[in-house]
Amino acid sequence: GQGATVSFSVTDGGATVPVTYSGVLPDLFSENEGMVGTGKYVNGVFEASEILAKHDEEYMPAEVVDALKEQGTYKDPKAGS
Repeated sequence: GQGATVSFSVTDGGATVPVTYSGVLPDLFSENEGMVGTGKYVNGVFEASEILAKHDEEYMPAEVVDALKEQGTYKDPKAGS
């Protein structure tokens, strides 16, 4: 929710860092997915001021997919060539 503080951990496979963030998380933010955070490291906790969810090169916002489907020009990248 708006202004809610969430706590989670981020890992690079070796080290794990606890994170706190106050605000609304991006729609693509989920467990076991990449993310980028800006903020400051205070007393062993990363206090994030911004969280961005990472996506792969095939990601397309739902609104764009819907518009392309309406035009009949959408090609599913997972369908192959």
